[in-house]
Amino acid sequence: MKKKVLLMGKSGSGKTSMRSIIFANYIARDTRRLGATIDVEHSHVRFLGNLVLNLWDCGGQEAFMENYFASQRDNIFRNVEVLIYVFDVESRELEKDMHYYQSCLEAILQSSPEAKIFCLIHKMDLVQEDQRDIIFSERERDLERLSRPLDCICFRTSIWDETLYEAWSSIVYKLIPNVQQLQANLRQFADIIEADEVLLFERATFLVIARAERKEHRDVHRFEKVSNIIKQFKLSCSKIAAQFQSMQLSNGNFSAYIDVFTPNTYVMVVISDPNITPAITLLNIKNARKHFEKLEGVKQPQQLLPNQ
Repeated sequence: MKKKVLLMGKSGSGKTSMRSIIFANYIARDTRRLGATIDVEHSHVRFLGNLVLNLWDCGGQEAFMENYFASQRDNIFRNVEVLIYVFDVESRELEKDMHYYQSCLEAILQSSPEAKIFCLIHKMDLVQEDQRDIIFSERERDLERLSRPLDCICFRTSIWDETLYEAWSSIVYKLIPNVQQLQANLRQFADIIEADEVLLFERATFLVIARAERKEHRDVHRFEKVSNIIKQFKLSCSKIAAQFQSMQLSNGNFSAYIDVFTPNTYVMVVISDPNITPAITLLNIKNARKHFEKLEGVKQPQQLLPNQ
């Protein structure tokens, strides 16, 4: 199952850096050595086993952009599932950026009218903190207006914090065909084991692909922060030839368990009930694996969800 994803934006906006962090295990400081993208770079990213993201990273130099809308128009914009357009928040050519974005939308409307549109206002770490909300809201309003009759979803992003994972998790969530079924089963699993929260991460990227919350939490960005932290820890392990398998964290308020779940996912279970022991939780995770493997299409005998 292939899904074509276009990654577009002006040269230097940060497209290749974010792609390398999410899909190629780069850390932010290492992206400085990446060169400019020449024309179109194609990559096939296997995601959740059967889903393949056919990612087209399109160089943003002016000559390439003009070529996309002229001689390559049909090839570039046909059969697109998702358009991700990246804007450098500090660009001094905002009018030109908007012009190219509108040209992309016209081509999408003609060749792939059902495509989902995402706009990333990137490099937000370069904006003064007290100005970020104001600037993002202004850009978001302008882009929503320019995008009509298509709908666009906007995110603020930076390669230096969890916002990049938040945006890409939301994008990938829209591409997973059985995500609602996955979400419902994860909620059922959380209820059965009496967990505060259960998160499902894609194994290679550590993007959050489903979650179930049974207790409210003040930090709305905690999922993306966990993605970012664990991905960095996993990369640190690989540098010393060690494989990251699982992790347990406990304090006076809760216990968190991160473990390999299916061939394509990790799971994180958060429990605050002191009467539920680590042994019980780990057994429940183990017993649920085959059920979720079946949901992902991994061939296994049918298995009921676990009971404590």
